Amino acid sequence: MKYQKYLLLLLIVPLLAFSVHKYYISLCEVEYVEEKQSVQIIISHFIDDLELTLNNEGQKNLFLTTDKEVKNSNEIFETYLNKHLKFTINNKPAHYQFIGKEYDDDLVRFYLEIPNIQKLNALEIENTCLVKDFEDQQNIIKIKVKKFNKTFYLTKSNVKGLLKF
Repeated sequence: MKYQKYLLLLLIVPLLAFSVHKYYISLCEVEYVEEKQSVQIIISHFIDDLELTLNNEGQKNLFLTTDKEVKNSNEIFETYLNKHLKFTINNKPAHYQFIGKEYDDDLVRFYLEIPNIQKLNALEIENTCLVKDFEDQQNIIKIKVKKFNKTFYLTKSNVKGLLKF
């Protein structure tokens, strides 16, 4: 009986260690495709974090990734992204088109595009996604323009990144 308690303890302690600390990150990849004159964006969030945030904003019972997923989920996502992910190109607000989404295991990827950008002189990104609900949220921004690569780590206290070319 004593050995069973130790065995149970040995099994439970590692499981608790994995659940105590969770990382809160998102990845936003931004690339200027000169030949298409567009800024192409892929932003990835953990589904459970995004669903919790949307629930806190009043979107209850989304049932993401299930057969019961609400039919207007793309509209809900687009509204959320428009509120929390903003771009300024060449010192002017730039509005992106919501192309679609894709689920991949525990991630959701959103595909966005800002068309008709003939020349890119400056790019500013403001990303407040998930920072309201997750104190340790890090929004990683990876930018690729021609041969230039830059990464920003945005947090609740630093939500903007600016690049000038």
